[in-house]
Amino acid sequence: MTTAARLPRQIPFIMGNEACERFSFYGMRNILTPFLVSTLLMYLPESERAGMAKEVFHSFVIGVYFFPLLGGWLSDRFFGKYNTVLWFSLIYCLGHACLAVFESHRQGFYAGLLLIALGSGGIKPLVVSFVGDQFDKSNKHMAKIVFDFFYWTINFGSFFASLLMPIFLRNYGAAVAFGIPGILMGIATLLFWLGRKDYVRVPPTRGEDPHSFFNVARTALTTNAEGRGNPGRFTALLGAVVALGFLLSWAAQSWGGIDLPYWSNDFGFVVSACLALGVLIAFGGAGVSMQLDRARGAHPDAAVDSVRAVLRILIVFALTTPFWSLFDQKASTWVLQGNTMHVPHEAWWWPSWLVKEPAQMQALNPLLIMLLIPFNNLILYPLLRRMGFDPTPLKRMGWGIVFAGFAWIIAGFIQLNIDSGASTSLAWQVLPYLLLTFGEVLVSATALEFAYSQATQAMKGVIMAFWYLTSTFGSLWVLLTNAGVRNEAVLANISRTGFSENAFLMFFFAAFAFVAALGFALYARRYKMQDNYRAAV
Repeated sequence: MTTAARLPRQIPFIMGNEACERFSFYGMRNILTPFLVSTLLMYLPESERAGMAKEVFHSFVIGVYFFPLLGGWLSDRFFGKYNTVLWFSLIYCLGHACLAVFESHRQGFYAGLLLIALGSGGIKPLVVSFVGDQFDKSNKHMAKIVFDFFYWTINFGSFFASLLMPIFLRNYGAAVAFGIPGILMGIATLLFWLGRKDYVRVPPTRGEDPHSFFNVARTALTTNAEGRGNPGRFTALLGAVVALGFLLSWAAQSWGGIDLPYWSNDFGFVVSACLALGVLIAFGGAGVSMQLDRARGAHPDAAVDSVRAVLRILIVFALTTPFWSLFDQKASTWVLQGNTMHVPHEAWWWPSWLVKEPAQMQALNPLLIMLLIPFNNLILYPLLRRMGFDPTPLKRMGWGIVFAGFAWIIAGFIQLNIDSGASTSLAWQVLPYLLLTFGEVLVSATALEFAYSQATQAMKGVIMAFWYLTSTFGSLWVLLTNAGVRNEAVLANISRTGFSENAFLMFFFAAFAFVAALGFALYARRYKMQDNYRAAV
């Protein structure tokens, strides 16, 4: 007689932690752009504040989604998920304190953003995979429900933060508006600590696995094969040289004062480092793939096949980066667009008692997610299956990128109406928010499940870090595009289209999403799904 699978008793502690942590993160993130343009960047000419606010915001986002690499590595190699999450949470709390204290001090405020990026990024891949660790093959069917509820919980905290913090910023000032998210992060840390006795803790590898991803990759690149050359090693070394060249170009221009014709003055350290990292991952992955079979014999076939699976997963991840370039701009570009629109307080249907600031429109995103996740699971997906269409994870992710593209087309038409001088109601932003949020549910909620199931046990923390790194490269696309439109020749070409710069960029990002969706669909057809949940005890 088999015992019915039950939900692990420790899950509520993680869910409560995540709800409070997401309130703290989105509470500060969603008021960051309004605070920058209205307070911290007042020393700049008015025409430059919006552009600099986008630079600061997306540089912060890059940090948030870069530091998962560090958190995943420390967890897998040394400390395990529980200890790493707890320690990075304390750094996170310190960052929130800096925002509240240094509201009028740029260096102190930016230090707080760095600490929050480090803390939030450090725990980001681990909490998700820590949830997965609490399940085994006997109850893995419940994991999808929990992952969806996990994502729902994230947005529960995000909704109230997005709705309330702009009001607190306007009525009580930055110290209170940034201090409240800090208090919630303290509560999140406490809740996580309270569940310490019930957690399943998968021990870290501590670098002792001779057949780890990096050991197999190193063997593949360093093993010679008689008469076959070393194309993979050459490709990886070429990537390292190009990456070093990016960093040296930035250093020569920033520190040495050397004007390099091929290197933009707008490429700061963040852009340069991200470009270097992207080249290392792309060329290194390609090089390992070329010579991976040379690792057979020195490593078990299962380990070599696992590395090849990870490389294929990274291609899937790379093809989602354009989605994040669209998605994360809802807290920068769309907020700035909303500031130029008319809040329809005179309309009987507008909730003037609650929605007073354009930045509050961001609350639509988590609210719609809380509605769309159960709608998709209970109505849409079963209906599609009855119609003979199986909404597999990869199909959902591909269509999610398409819906994001449609959202930006509508945002572009809204911008054209604004540019014509017509008074444009803020209510029109509801439609692009709806489409973008539907795309997010299809991409991000699905990817939590996809990334964990596709990674082998030893690589779950690291592969989740690579998933979050897609948002880093999404914001990198934004910074590169913003740097490009500062070029006089580019601006002249945009002017000839008859569009304003803002409208042109919105249609550009929509096209970027459609091209990415096409590439994603072509690759997804060749991808073979894996099942890497741990065995039941």
